[in-house]
Amino acid sequence: MDAFYASVEQRDNPELRGQPIAVGGSKERGVVAAASYEARKYGVKSAMPSVTAKRLCPNLIFIYPRFDAYKSISTEIREIFHRYTDLIEPLSLDEAYLDVTENKIGLPSATLIAKSIKAAIAEELNLVASAGVSYNKFLAKIASDEDKPNGLFVITPERAEAFIDKLPIRKFFGVGKVTAEKMNAYGIFFGKDLKQYSLEQLTNWFGKSGGYFYNIARGIDDRSVNANRIRKSIGVERTFESDVTDRLKLNAIVTDLSKMAFDRCTRSNKFGKSLTLKIKFNDFTQITRSKTELTSISTLQEIEALALFLLENEQKLKPIRLMGVTLSNFPERNETIQLTLEF
Repeated sequence: MDAFYASVEQRDNPELRGQPIAVGGSKERGVVAAASYEARKYGVKSAMPSVTAKRLCPNLIFIYPRFDAYKSISTEIREIFHRYTDLIEPLSLDEAYLDVTENKIGLPSATLIAKSIKAAIAEELNLVASAGVSYNKFLAKIASDEDKPNGLFVITPERAEAFIDKLPIRKFFGVGKVTAEKMNAYGIFFGKDLKQYSLEQLTNWFGKSGGYFYNIARGIDDRSVNANRIRKSIGVERTFESDVTDRLKLNAIVTDLSKMAFDRCTRSNKFGKSLTLKIKFNDFTQITRSKTELTSISTLQEIEALALFLLENEQKLKPIRLMGVTLSNFPERNETIQLTLEF
């Protein structure tokens, strides 16, 4: 989906259409979760500190996120996908892989399926999607970002080698900023440069990721679309309008975060055995503290008590700008969950 959160807000509020908006954060605090294309012209992008975004775009409009609305619309989009295939692997609320090798409606090509899905999303939900079409996950992901917004980009097997050779290494999915800088130091700037190195050399430089880089430079990605992808964590975090140092206020915030995390776990029917408290300070350094139990942390009281315990164990705290509570380490399906009964 193109600028999903921002596009939903502009769809639902006509006054925001054509305006530079940022979902998340505020003029003074926080991080941009999504930016409209009008804002992106100024250089505003997701994961950017709000103060930076406001400096780049002085007339930027900040919108408080409505995640329940985005999740509901994401479900509607998923229902459209299911008309074509059940092999769907969601990456987030606004992105997914679809395996359409065999499709339910008998369209003869993946490109026609992509066009049909885009048209259905536009007609039924009044939103715009971009699609990437290729023979594996890596290339489909790259293709989906090539022609935004409202794009449809196809990389056929015949085109793949030439496309990858010319692709800047910073655009490779799975190559972050730090890895790109390291590759640049080795003279790797494009796919053709990456392809010059042996598997052994890349493994020496990048560890187990070396094998992945070796293969994708040659257009090889054998990962299947996993329709049963397991969510590994559920949590919530909050950026404060002003730095917090008062212990009583921090305790109250942890209580609120625990309640929100519990509600999300309840809706997903998933409770983990590990709880993590995340703290980001006003100098943007951060710490995480975790505790793991033998059985699932399945009540609000347990979540709150553990989160408060982790906070109380941190004796030296700088002014705090963000806190989060996350549950992870979910039990396997065949693992017994100990329930507490009232007698």
